[in-house]
Amino acid sequence: MDWLNYHHLYYFWTVAREGSVARACVRLRLAQPTISGQIRLLEESLGEKLFVKAGRGLAMTETGQMVFRYASEIFGLGRELQDVLKGRPRGRPLRLMVGVSDMVPKLIAYRVLEPALAMGDAVQLICDEDGPERLIAALAEHRLDIVLSDTPITSAAPVKAFNHLLGTCGVSVFATAALAERFRPGFPASLHGAPFLMPIEGAILRRSLDAWFAARKIEPRLIGEFKDGALMKAFGQAGAGLFAAPDAIEREVRAHYRVEVIGRMDPVTESYYTISIERKLKHPAVVAISNAARESLFAAGPPRQR
Repeated sequence: MDWLNYHHLYYFWTVAREGSVARACVRLRLAQPTISGQIRLLEESLGEKLFVKAGRGLAMTETGQMVFRYASEIFGLGRELQDVLKGRPRGRPLRLMVGVSDMVPKLIAYRVLEPALAMGDAVQLICDEDGPERLIAALAEHRLDIVLSDTPITSAAPVKAFNHLLGTCGVSVFATAALAERFRPGFPASLHGAPFLMPIEGAILRRSLDAWFAARKIEPRLIGEFKDGALMKAFGQAGAGLFAAPDAIEREVRAHYRVEVIGRMDPVTESYYTISIERKLKHPAVVAISNAARESLFAAGPPRQR
């Protein structure tokens, strides 16, 4: 494969932009024979003349004009890349590609990612939801900037990546007003035999709930198991049973699903992480959501309402 020499292309582009070899020499701090020689090498590699004499100066040929347009786009993208890496996007919105684990509650995902859209610079958010293993694979292939997960990546993973803890919050039991009135008195013992909606086997929250119930010798009546937390809450809204959800989104859960808090499942907690291939977060939108999560979303729980 023939490779384009971008140094030669840059010298040509500078001469064309400056309008003469002499002015390009000043801009590049190079001698005229050096620049002229590099442009001749570029012409030889392309098999086309890029400049022709025009009086005392130079004029671009038709091929030269086409090459100049391509070179302008190439070097413009290069500057844009530098600006993005420095957190100063120009022209196009700053893209943030996020993989959201299918076990992360959608309300949590929204609250975590929302600050990226409130940044001064325009941000284009691209979200993909899938299982953690597939998302980590996409992260390793640089198809994602971060993965939002309720579990940290371990040293056994085939990909070298880093966990960035966003925060930890408690977990509460929610239900419709009718069920709350019935099961709130005597909580948590009142949950024995209560209709309960649970995350699927293997989910982090499911293991925590099972351990919490076992430690208190409480056996709720299992009504359904759900991979999709939003679907589970929809069943809860319909009065099918009680369900557990993170305290960090208590206000949203109560308002959106029209349910009430029955009680707190202390000491059960849920933790959330961004996973990246960078030890130190650099993407400005990722830094923004991380700071907001630690300083606001998970800084303190909601008012302890009954």
